[in-house]
Amino acid sequence: MNLRQLEFFRMLADTQHMTHAAKLLNTTQPNLSHSMSELEKELEAQLFEKKGRNIQLTKYGKFFYTYVSTALEELAKGERALKELVSPEKGLIDFGFIYTAGSLLAPKLMKEFSAYPGNEQIRFNLFQGNSSDMTDLLLKEEVDIAITSKLKEDVQLHYEILTEQEIVLVVPFDHPLAIYDSISLKETSDYPFVYFNERSGLRPYLDKMLAAVAITPEIACEVEEDHTMLGFVAHDYGIALMPKIPSISAYNVKSISLEDNFFPRYIYLATKKDHFLSPAALRFKEFIVSYAQNMFYQ
Repeated sequence: MNLRQLEFFRMLADTQHMTHAAKLLNTTQPNLSHSMSELEKELEAQLFEKKGRNIQLTKYGKFFYTYVSTALEELAKGERALKELVSPEKGLIDFGFIYTAGSLLAPKLMKEFSAYPGNEQIRFNLFQGNSSDMTDLLLKEEVDIAITSKLKEDVQLHYEILTEQEIVLVVPFDHPLAIYDSISLKETSDYPFVYFNERSGLRPYLDKMLAAVAITPEIACEVEEDHTMLGFVAHDYGIALMPKIPSISAYNVKSISLEDNFFPRYIYLATKKDHFLSPAALRFKEFIVSYAQNMFYQ
């Protein structure tokens, strides 16, 4: 049994005329007749019977017709949906990004991309999490593109640098360090930290920063994302090192620049090397690579 046989069966059932059905199917009457005979042999049931010069479905044919008609309709719907899904103008992009990118970089990229002529109907399915989450989603092919930090080299993933991210110290407004506008990281050694947990892409970077100035941090608590960190700092659980994001100003904390000249903290555009990118996703990736270098955190 094949799809063509089922299409033949439905057309013949609808027209109830062998010659007419063959013409609509762009095939010959003998070919149509042979195809239906083979289908009946496979199903071990008579599907059609003659009625004068026409033919009609038997009770077994009527029973089978319900399933064939539904199946063919569902396949047609699936074909239409898939074509729309991968359409350059109407596709769906599974887009992931780390928490830090959610306040500015990701929405800005999406808005500018969607405003470009021809992209207005492209839709996004959004995923947010830490860098470990983004790596998992990429490897499982649940996202097409991710904005993330690089936890480690992975032969299955491709990374392209998007931008450099500034790390700042945040402290409560009434904290002793709040008198400074810039500070050396060594000055933080006497204070407990609110720290990113081990699934965060920032964790190994911060560990290296503190190790470079011989600080073993006293960790008061570990959190997963930026806004939770800001909330705990504002409630005086400790000080924190985190990316300079616009929403810092919404919390009762002070952002202090670091005077130390550390290695850069990069944000990457990541894709899975062998993952099929729809035309819409490929268009978005090319847009990001072309324009995101000019988009920095303010």
